[in-house]
Amino acid sequence: MLSFETPSGLRFNFRVGGIALHDGNVLIHRDPADAYWTPPGGRVEAGETAAEALRREMHEETGFDVSVGRLLWIVENFFVWRGKPFHEILFYHLMDMPAAALAQPAFRGREGAIDLEFAWVDARAPGVNILPGFLRAALPALPLAPVHVVVRDIPKPG
Repeated sequence: MLSFETPSGLRFNFRVGGIALHDGNVLIHRDPADAYWTPPGGRVEAGETAAEALRREMHEETGFDVSVGRLLWIVENFFVWRGKPFHEILFYHLMDMPAAALAQPAFRGREGAIDLEFAWVDARAPGVNILPGFLRAALPALPLAPVHVVVRDIPKPG
């Protein structure tokens, strides 16, 4: 995985996420221990394209084979998770799910020892906490060309 920790304790990740839409809803997932949801995806491995990583991650976590479409957003994301600062580069691609996934309003997946929850939701519905936060406003009108987004949920160092 393209992930490492800097001497200052900051964790860097190269990640990919899939934006799957169906009947006005978006597919999101979470670790039940977390109070927020994200589009599914995962870390990219060395020598792997973002699209290859998304297909691999979705198959590993759900057993579904997905079709990866065009790049929507390139995100520089700075945040704190479970007390640790992170800097990630994240590519979000449009993604098509197979019919079996579309037929279920929610389903389970697995990442290693973690049981994951997947659900189709209206991203604008009150009480749905989707991160990174820019997605709530961005999902209803997908960009026609890739857009660069910087999300800084932690102060800039120095």
